[in-house]
Amino acid sequence: MLVSARSFAEYRAMFALDDRDLEQRILDCPAGAAGFVAEAGRRGIDAVAADRQYAEHREELGLLVERETVFKRERLVKETAGYVWSWYADADDMIRRWTANARAFGADIAARPERYVAGSLPELPFADDSFDLVLSSHLLFSYGNRLDEDFHRAALLELARVARREVRIFPLVVYDTGARYEGLAVLREELARLGVPSRVERVAYEFQPGADEMLVLSTAGHRAPAPTAPGRTAPGRTAPGTAGAVDPVRWRHREPGA
Repeated sequence: MLVSARSFAEYRAMFALDDRDLEQRILDCPAGAAGFVAEAGRRGIDAVAADRQYAEHREELGLLVERETVFKRERLVKETAGYVWSWYADADDMIRRWTANARAFGADIAARPERYVAGSLPELPFADDSFDLVLSSHLLFSYGNRLDEDFHRAALLELARVARREVRIFPLVVYDTGARYEGLAVLREELARLGVPSRVERVAYEFQPGADEMLVLSTAGHRAPAPTAPGRTAPGRTAPGTAGAVDPVRWRHREPGA
């Protein structure tokens, strides 16, 4: 899996983010070496990145992505030959932009390490409803022929658990084939039965042909399963607010009614 380094502007387009969206607490997961949280910080936006790579490759991840992208240039040129080149001029322009984003990521993770949390789906180190809006790009559905249905179901429920209002996932097509993830309808039905309604929305972003839609999960009415015993939730989790609960970020907007 190629670790990407997309920009703040791309995130706005991929997830149809408006100014009101950016006033919320936002989680980017998995974030890779994207420049979204770095630019969000410069704009005063409350955003956090989570990725399993942060456990081992923190400050050096940006450099690793930069080197990998350049090293795999010929592969990228071949794989993106039929792509929609409205966002980038060509493959070399894409590499230059990803390099700049990776460098912004590297500078920001060094300056604000608390904003970059080691964690991976389908179990994240955050309490229920820690964020208002959760964004997830280029993992779920993109690797739909490598990640099975159980993983997708568990990952979506986990994203819903930590999102107080919405989860947005982009894109809906499989990276290798360009076809829409075939299990999407079944997953949406299962989520609806569990109290997580969803909708598909067209966005003003397309790079891979046909990848111009996002899935939006409405989580305002969803609550994670009740604890089975005092201080316990599902296996492997600790109830929010109890000793041992992991919440690495100190929120500054948790006033009642926020």
